[in-house]
Amino acid sequence: MTVTLELKPEIEERVKQKAAERGLTVEAFIETVIDADVNRQSNKSSQEIATVDEWKRAFLEWVHTERPAHPPLSDEAISRESIYREREDAQL
Repeated sequence: MTVTLELKPEIEERVKQKAAERGLTVEAFIETVIDADVNRQSNKSSQEIATVDEWKRAFLEWVHTERPAHPPLSDEAISRESIYREREDAQL
């Protein structure tokens, strides 16, 4: 089957980059992506077959690999006094 795709320039560049990273032609890369998606949808999802231990392991792996894009809030920023300061000032 022959399919013609009109891709946005930024998507086209990302596809070319990903294909080059894997040492594939653009056509071969797109075919592998489509094949993987079709196979994934035809099989049961991992959410349906994962055990409790697998869920725990995946969650802990995610917790230890994901990092927030911003620094955490200070203790002052989340203290009860700072949260209700304006309300208390209005009552005085």
